[in-house]
Amino acid sequence: MRLPTPLLRHDKNVHKNDFGHLLVIAGSPAMLGASCLVSLAAMRFWAGLVTAAVPSGLNLTLQEKISHAVMTLPVPPGRGVLFTPSAFNFLNESWGKYSAVAIGPGIGRAPATINFVKKCVSCCPLPMVIDADAIHALGKGEKSVEYPRILTPHPGEFFELTGLKPLTDRARRMAAKEFSTREKVVLVLKGHRTVVAAPDGRIYVNTTGNQGMAKAGTGDVLTGMIAALLAQGINAFDAAKQAVYWHGAAGDKLGRRMNIYSFTAIDLINLI
Repeated sequence: MRLPTPLLRHDKNVHKNDFGHLLVIAGSPAMLGASCLVSLAAMRFWAGLVTAAVPSGLNLTLQEKISHAVMTLPVPPGRGVLFTPSAFNFLNESWGKYSAVAIGPGIGRAPATINFVKKCVSCCPLPMVIDADAIHALGKGEKSVEYPRILTPHPGEFFELTGLKPLTDRARRMAAKEFSTREKVVLVLKGHRTVVAAPDGRIYVNTTGNQGMAKAGTGDVLTGMIAALLAQGINAFDAAKQAVYWHGAAGDKLGRRMNIYSFTAIDLINLI
């Protein structure tokens, strides 16, 4: 797959701010690794700057876990060191510093965190990738907003969103298309032959990837890759299908290089 023209930069005078600034909102006490995987994958997929937002009580721990290339942003925590509406009030004053947002991996499902996610999704003026616990937070409620949004559910999360369990390839395509056009979001329905659907009815069915990628953390890597392209100004549908393709291609190369069942999400990041 050919890369989008805006990514084929040959100007030697560019600097990091020309490649976007991604804000990653992810992680909780037991799931800080999700924040690391999203952030590192975004850096590997050419984002110029990545900032990982985390409840302030977890900030030092995250700094120890994450690459020195990723900045952290401690935000006001709630009970249990989780994201809460107070964190939204803090972030709502600083959206202008960033060019895109990734939200959800490992964020938790506490009621206050669900409220926080809903506020971010409905009010943040930036392009956003919504994954994992953030999808759970939305549930079957209204997803349509005026800003670009990409939802990245696996089959179980898609059931939470729609109540549907499409099993055949054709049923998956039709279900993804119907959801995307109705809700006016880009949908990435993950799985074998991942389907990317656009609000205008376009469909992309991916052909890369393998069963070795059915492993914890690989979805976080995909979220970081999609969000990195959003941060660089690629439109939502192209960002999603490009990231899905190259994510799977990295998995295929790993499958040829080592045991298909043995590679991890970090191996995937290192091969992007």
